[in-house]
Amino acid sequence: MKVTEAASPLLPLCQRLFPTKLAGLSVALLKATALELAILAGHLLLYPSGITQERRTGHPLPSPDVAAPLPTEAKPPVVLLHGFIDNRSVFVLLRRNLAQHGRQHIESLNYSPLTCDIRTAAELLGRHIEEICERTGHERVDIVGHSLGGLIARYYVQCLGGDSHVRTLVTLGTPHSGTRVAPLMNAHPIVRQMRPGSAVIEELTGPAPGCRTQFVSFWSDLDHLMDPLETACVEHPDLLAQNVRVSGVGHLALPVHPAVATGIRQALDIEMPGHLSVVRSGGLTVA
Repeated sequence: MKVTEAASPLLPLCQRLFPTKLAGLSVALLKATALELAILAGHLLLYPSGITQERRTGHPLPSPDVAAPLPTEAKPPVVLLHGFIDNRSVFVLLRRNLAQHGRQHIESLNYSPLTCDIRTAAELLGRHIEEICERTGHERVDIVGHSLGGLIARYYVQCLGGDSHVRTLVTLGTPHSGTRVAPLMNAHPIVRQMRPGSAVIEELTGPAPGCRTQFVSFWSDLDHLMDPLETACVEHPDLLAQNVRVSGVGHLALPVHPAVATGIRQALDIEMPGHLSVVRSGGLTVA
C-alpha cells in the first residue's frame, strides 16, 4: 500500500492518536479518521442499549418495515459477535441491513468484557451455537465477527470442531496473525493472546485438515488497530479462505459502513468465497 504524502499540521497529532506506520497523511486517511471519530461518538450513545443479552425466540417475526421476501430456501441463522470491550450494539446497522435483504434469523451474542481467555470464550460460543441450531432447526449457522470476535469464532471453528456447525465465517478487522498495536495494553491477558507469537495465534497456525467452514476476511488499508495491516487476512494452507481488501474506512467503520455490509451479504449468500464479486477489481473501495 502506498499513501500519498501531504503536508498537514495535523500529522503529529494523528501520529500520536494512531500509532501505525504512517508514511504520510492522505485525504483518504483524514476522511477515515473523521468517520472513525463520528462512529465512536455514535457508538458510545448506543453502547448502553447493548449491554444485556438480547431476547431469543425460535421463530422471529419479520421487521414491520421489511417487505415479506418471496419463498426461498431457508438461509442459515446469522450470529454476530462483537470485538474487545464492546457489545452487540455495534451491529445495529448491519443487522438491519441483513434483515432487509432476506435474513430472517439474526442473533447478536455478548461475551463478558471481563473475558480473559480466547479459548474459554470460544467454548462458550460453541454452546451458544449448539443451542441456536437446536432451537431453530438448522444444522449450521453463519458467523460475522468483528475484531476479537472473529478470532474467538475462528478458534471455535478451527480448534474446537466448530466447523460442523459453522458454514461461513466472515471476519472484519480480525488480527488472525496477531497485532502489535497499543503495547501498553499488554497488562490485559486477552490482549497478550492477540499478539504475534502468542500460544493462541500459534495454535491457529497448526494443521486444520478437512475444515468445512469457508472463511471470508475483510481487512482495511486504513485500520489503525492492525499492525501489520495484513494480519487481518486469513493465510492458512488448510482453510478455504478469501481475503477482501477494503479501502477508505478504519477499524470501527467495518461493521457499520453500508458498502462493507453489501460485501458481507455477498459473502454469506454464496457457497464458494472465491467467487466474491467485490474482489474482481482488487478489493472494495468505499471512499
